[in-house]
Amino acid sequence: MADHALELVLITGMSGSGKSVALHALEDAGYYCVDNLPPPLLMDFVALQSDENSGRVAIAMDVRSAKGLPLVPGQLDKLRAQGIAIKTLFLDATTDTLVRRYSETRRKHPLSQNDTLPDDERRALADAIELERSLLADMRAQSYVIDSSMIRAAQLQAYVKSMITAPVAQLTLVFQSFSYKRGVPSDADFVFDVRMLPNPHYEAPLRLLTGRDAPVAAFLQAQPQVLAMEQQIRNFLDGWMGALVLDHRSYVTVAVGCTGGQHRSVFLVEQLAAHFAHHWVTLKRHRELQRESELNYSAQPIGAT
Repeated sequence: MADHALELVLITGMSGSGKSVALHALEDAGYYCVDNLPPPLLMDFVALQSDENSGRVAIAMDVRSAKGLPLVPGQLDKLRAQGIAIKTLFLDATTDTLVRRYSETRRKHPLSQNDTLPDDERRALADAIELERSLLADMRAQSYVIDSSMIRAAQLQAYVKSMITAPVAQLTLVFQSFSYKRGVPSDADFVFDVRMLPNPHYEAPLRLLTGRDAPVAAFLQAQPQVLAMEQQIRNFLDGWMGALVLDHRSYVTVAVGCTGGQHRSVFLVEQLAAHFAHHWVTLKRHRELQRESELNYSAQPIGAT
């Protein structure tokens, strides 16, 4: 992105999914940040920042500007034609997670009706969340998606920083390991279940290690089933990457899950990312490993922001 006069990161997403956390991460990284910019002002704002040589700008838009959001895709196309480097980030979370966060913070959803209305005329919180999800569906489809349901604030900040440091590319592959015990990531485009593979957890010397450690990697590389699974995932992605590019995808997230998210899925994500990095921009996420790291110093959870 250093070759461009202006770098722009656009953040959208569900209310309560952590947009404020993401914006703070970008501010810490040196971006000039603006929250809730009305879409009709986007072109003029970017022109002003270009004239002032601001360098790096981050803008957050949300459902409060829903009427103007249909303008945004066309505006982004015009800005890219001007040579501006643009990355779009969409923060998501499950409905249950968002309901819990609003209940804990006692904040009001922006699509809820006025509290002075009779109960039968107020929009229930879950209904407001689903309405917001439908209004933002088009923005989500063309963005780098982060599911914040199972991660904490510091982990979300790390994900955002990895996204902005990746080179601008036609398509970026994101590989993510996860534990089925804690749920499938909602931001995954493809999910591969590897729980049927030999499990290092049952080998006492390997139990406390992870798929990033050499002894675990050696154990898994000696298993024909593991090698076969890796090759089949490679073949699947190799066979469909061309079609994904033609579909104008900017990001494709490939999630690999095992029971605990510590050994098999981590190893395969490392192997796949290393293989595809020769041809595509790749990013790696290890949801459970990073979560454990954050919990070690009591990172704060994501609130309804």
